Amino acid sequence: MGWRRGNDTKQMKIMTEIDVIIIGAGASGLMCAIEAGKRGRKVLVLDHANKAGKKILMSGGGRCNFTNYTIEPNNFISQNPHFCKSALSRYTQWDFLALIGRYQIPFHEREHGQLFCNDSAKDILTMLLAECDKFSVVVQLNTTIEHIEKQPEQFQLKTSEGHFSCQSLVVATGGLSIPKMGATPLGYKIAQQFGIKVLPTRAGLVPFTLQPDDKEKFSVLAGIAVPCIVSTKVQSFSENLLFTHRGLSGPAILQISSYWSAGAEVLINLLPQLNLEFELKAKRQQKLKNKLKTILESYLPKRVLSSFLPEALLETALPDLSDKQVLQVADRLQHWIIKPNGTEGYRTAEVTAGGVDCAAISSKTLESKQVPGLYFVGEVLDVTGWLGGYNFQWAWSSAWCAGQFC
Repeated sequence: MGWRRGNDTKQMKIMTEIDVIIIGAGASGLMCAIEAGKRGRKVLVLDHANKAGKKILMSGGGRCNFTNYTIEPNNFISQNPHFCKSALSRYTQWDFLALIGRYQIPFHEREHGQLFCNDSAKDILTMLLAECDKFSVVVQLNTTIEHIEKQPEQFQLKTSEGHFSCQSLVVATGGLSIPKMGATPLGYKIAQQFGIKVLPTRAGLVPFTLQPDDKEKFSVLAGIAVPCIVSTKVQSFSENLLFTHRGLSGPAILQISSYWSAGAEVLINLLPQLNLEFELKAKRQQKLKNKLKTILESYLPKRVLSSFLPEALLETALPDLSDKQVLQVADRLQHWIIKPNGTEGYRTAEVTAGGVDCAAISSKTLESKQVPGLYFVGEVLDVTGWLGGYNFQWAWSSAWCAGQFC
């Protein structure tokens, strides 16, 4: 039976049978649909949005950072850190690159192995939808899930576009990040309905906001980016930091935010490639008579220096600096301890940390251990990747695995 992609309810009603219903037409939902379709399963993808793959289209500045050359389990955060290993090893970045290659999608590498489309994220979405068509997958949009019920042999779904039943139900709803793109807590509610534990969620890969005094002090630096090392007690990242009107952003901050908890301090080294105390003492021994600010301006922008060090100190000639002052300068620039006020939240977060407890899910099949036929894939699970294509790879890998069994 040939099915067209669309949201024609009458067309849906003449389906003789649906084997698999997937809730969510994003990266993981479409990938899972393709794999289930390859096995000859009759697959229906439902989504409340008016367009499939909205987050794919906006990701990576419209270029989609679709994976990374280096994918390791330690690039992911979870209360069950071993959970992701099985899926990542069975469907790798190389497998997805092979799919990209078959569609001749041009791409390029940026820093840290990040891979982006040369042209547009539309290339990735077009490829996924073409694969869905190839395997007779129906993608039905503008459809809201109203109720789900488990029967002995099937799931019954009541939706805004009618009733459907299926043998296997896959939850690929994503997390709470970027609500303007249509993010909802539906996936978590489905898990809870069936007695599956949902771990507390929070915004991940998200900018920090600052305490009022710090915000006032550093807002003048908005738009300035500097390389740095940002650390918490458990993790460090060496990337760029961006000062904003609201606080701190940039890759280093987004990365560390996934490891940060409210009330904790963050340590920032604004001169990561330098031992500043040693450097200043060495230059002082060389009898250089430059002012301190002249030396430091070769490392950091003037406005940054003025925000961290007193003007009188910056105007001091190098030979006149005491050891104590040298240490003070090095400490302020290389051991900046800041306590964020919070984060910008789900509004700008790239991912949602936390989610469906992986202890309740099979790492091989992505099926619920307590509800046969119910699967969870992608961001809805308590697996959060680093910035740089890791979350897309988790979507591809987890969905591919579920697609072999659902």
